[in-house]
Amino acid sequence: MTLIDPLIALATRGVTIFLMVAGLYVVIARGNMVKKLVGLSLFQSSVYLLFILPGKIVGGTAPIIDPAFEVYAHPLPHVLILTAIVVGIGTLALGLALVVRIREAFGTIEEDEILAREDAVRVERDE
Repeated sequence: MTLIDPLIALATRGVTIFLMVAGLYVVIARGNMVKKLVGLSLFQSSVYLLFILPGKIVGGTAPIIDPAFEVYAHPLPHVLILTAIVVGIGTLALGLALVVRIREAFGTIEEDEILAREDAVRVERDE
């Protein structure tokens, strides 16, 4: 283990935290639905890093039994992250399809404008 290994670990933790905070900020602060989906993707990427980084074992090899190797890396975190990536892509595709349908129905993808139009329709219905 060299001096650079802890620095790399610290940098990757910093990147993970930055991606998580940036994704959460975009989801909360933006009214555009496509931007919200981009923020959700950023947040999901940070979660992938959060789970995959501790799964790395320094000096570990693939879990193929060989007398030349003594330290093996556990494959479960990698398998779980691959599954999460597939689910994330499906979620993003569904979200984009919903945004297209919302755009067709309301003529906009801005959350404030959609809520204003729904309120206007509700007021007209009550009168």
